[in-house]
Amino acid sequence: MKWVLYACSIGLVVGAVAVAFHYGIDWATELRTEKPWIIWLLPVGGLSIVLLYRVCGMERDRGTNLVLVAVREAEPMKLRTAPLIFLSTIITHLVGGSAGREGAALQLGGSLAAWIGRRIRLDAKDSRLMVMCGMAAAFSALFGTPLTAAIFAMEVVSVGVMYYAAIVPCVTAALVALQVAQFCGLHGTVGYEAGTPAALTPTAMLQVAALGVLCALVSILFCKAMHAAPHLYGKYFPNPLVRVAVGGLLVLALTFLVGSQDYNGAGDLMIRRMLAGETVPEAFLLKILFTAITLGAGFRGGEIVPVLFTGCAFGTWMGPMLGLPHGFSGALGMAAVFCGATNCPISSVLLAFELFGGESLALYALCCGVSYMLSGYYGLYSEQKIVYSKFKTEWVDRKAK
Repeated sequence: MKWVLYACSIGLVVGAVAVAFHYGIDWATELRTEKPWIIWLLPVGGLSIVLLYRVCGMERDRGTNLVLVAVREAEPMKLRTAPLIFLSTIITHLVGGSAGREGAALQLGGSLAAWIGRRIRLDAKDSRLMVMCGMAAAFSALFGTPLTAAIFAMEVVSVGVMYYAAIVPCVTAALVALQVAQFCGLHGTVGYEAGTPAALTPTAMLQVAALGVLCALVSILFCKAMHAAPHLYGKYFPNPLVRVAVGGLLVLALTFLVGSQDYNGAGDLMIRRMLAGETVPEAFLLKILFTAITLGAGFRGGEIVPVLFTGCAFGTWMGPMLGLPHGFSGALGMAAVFCGATNCPISSVLLAFELFGGESLALYALCCGVSYMLSGYYGLYSEQKIVYSKFKTEWVDRKAK
C-alpha cells in the first residue's frame, strides 16, 4: 500500500510536469515551423543553455548518466536538474537542434522523484525505487507507452539485472502518468501506421535476422558518434561557450547543405513520412550526424527519438532490399536500433507492441534479439553497466562504451 501510494503521487506530479514539457516542446516545434528563420538563432540558443547551467552551478551535469547512477548507487540528484532540462530542451527544439525529449524526461522524472523521496525521508534503497518511478512516469506521459516506460526504467540501469522489486511501483506510476496525460488531451491515439507486417515464415525469419545484424551495426555507429563528438569538441574547443557556438554554426551549415529542416528537432513527422512510403537512403547517417553535433556541443535533449528516427530511416531503406515490406521494415528498424543502442531487449519488444500492435511480434523479438546480441558492449549511456555477458552465462560487470 505504501508503494502504491508513493507511485500514484509520483505519477500525478511527474505526469503533470511531463504534460507541460510535452506542450512546451510542441510549442517550440510549431513556432520554428511557422518561422523558419528562428534556426539562425542556433548559436545564441546554445550559449543561453550553457550560461543557464553555469549560473545554476550545474556545468558538470552528467545528464541521463546521473539518473542511472542514482538508481544503482543512490547518488543524490538535485531538484534544479528538472527545471534546467525542461527549459534547455525546449530551447534546443526551438532553435532547431537535433534532439529528442524522452531521454530528457528520464532526468526530469528522476530528479523530481528523488526530491520527493528526500522530502518524505526515504532511505537509500527506497530512494532508488522512487527515481525509477519518476523515470517510468515521465517516459509514459511523454510517449504514451506505459509498459515500455515501466520496464525500461527497471532494465536500462544494469544490463542483465532487472530490478523486479520496482515492477508494481513503476507500472503504477507509468499508468497514472498516462492517465494524467490523456486527461490533458495527449495520446488520444498512440502508435504509428506501419502497413502490413510480414507473416511468420522461415524466409521472413531469415530476412528479419539479417536486418537485425545490420541494425546492430547502425546502433554501434550511433553510440560511437554520440561518445566521440564531445571528445572532439573538447579537444579543439575547450571553452564550453565557444564549443556550443561552433556546434550551433555547424548544425546551421548542415541544415542549409541539406536544404530542409527534416533533421532538426526530434523528427517525428519525418518518421511518419518514412513509414508511409518515403525512402531517403542517407537519412539515417544525416540524423546521426545532426544529433552528435548538437548534443556533443552542449545542447540539451534526449537521444531516444533520434535513435528511432535512425532505425526507421535505415529499415525503410534496407528492409525492402531484403524482401521485407517497406513500413514493416521501418518499424523493425526502430525497435532493433533502439535495442542495440540502449541494451534493453524486453523494453524494445514492448515498444514494438505498443507502437505497432501485436501482429508479428515474434519477428520484432527476433530482430531485437539479434541486434542486442551483436551490438556488443556499446551503449548510449556510459554509466550503464553490463553485468552479464551477451554471449555466455558469465559475469562481466563492465560499463557500456
